[in-house]
Amino acid sequence: MYRVILFLLLLTAITSSCVSKKKFTEANIRISQLTRSLGETEEELDRTKSDLEQTKKQLAQTQNELAREKELNNNLNNRLAQALSTSSSVQQQLSEKERRLLEQQERLDMLQNLLDEQRAVMNRLKETVDRALIQYRSDELQVYEQDGKLYVSLQDKLLFPSGSATVNRDGREALGKLAEVLNVNADIQIMVEGHTDNVPISGRFEDNWALSTARATAIVRILTQNYKVEPERVTASGRSYYDPKDSNDTAEGRAKNRRTEIILTPNLDELFKLLR
Repeated sequence: MYRVILFLLLLTAITSSCVSKKKFTEANIRISQLTRSLGETEEELDRTKSDLEQTKKQLAQTQNELAREKELNNNLNNRLAQALSTSSSVQQQLSEKERRLLEQQERLDMLQNLLDEQRAVMNRLKETVDRALIQYRSDELQVYEQDGKLYVSLQDKLLFPSGSATVNRDGREALGKLAEVLNVNADIQIMVEGHTDNVPISGRFEDNWALSTARATAIVRILTQNYKVEPERVTASGRSYYDPKDSNDTAEGRAKNRRTEIILTPNLDELFKLLR
């Protein structure tokens, strides 16, 4: 377009005036220069347009990358916020678990202390009972611990005539010595269990159940009525021959089975409270 305009201007100038050949030649040279300059200008313009397009593409690519970076940054921020929230929740859970562990440890320590106290009480009680009943032979009376309880096992020959539920003099004396210990240790609960061998009986009692229960009840009456042990602390039961210490197939075994056991249990109320 620029070439056409330039050519027309030159043509007009040439035709409108009479010029010399020299001027005409100069004009052609000038036209050639201008034409070349114009071409260079157009080429430069094309390169500028091309650079502009390239710049636009790069700008668009940069904007896309920026958008992706922004999205990635948003995702990272969201993940960070979620991680912080999770961390806070985990920290709260850990704190709660630590608190519960501390509480459980405190309960365990208290429980252990109570068990130690109960064990110490039982040890002192056994020593006291042993001293009180030291005059009796092992085939008449035994004192031992089992399952956290103290057993005073009295053979029937120390307490009763054969087939009878009437406590004899030696038996009353032994029960009196034991009652002195029981009255000093008022927190001890007392279970009296009667036991027999498996030999059927005849006479005033219907069977071994009746005999074992009557013997336990007779001892409870002596402890509570004669020696003033609090009745609220005492329980009587009969086991017949269903809880033997030895075989009923021999005379020696049957003799061991004919016994009355006075079972002493410490007060476990505080212990039970901790276990709830």
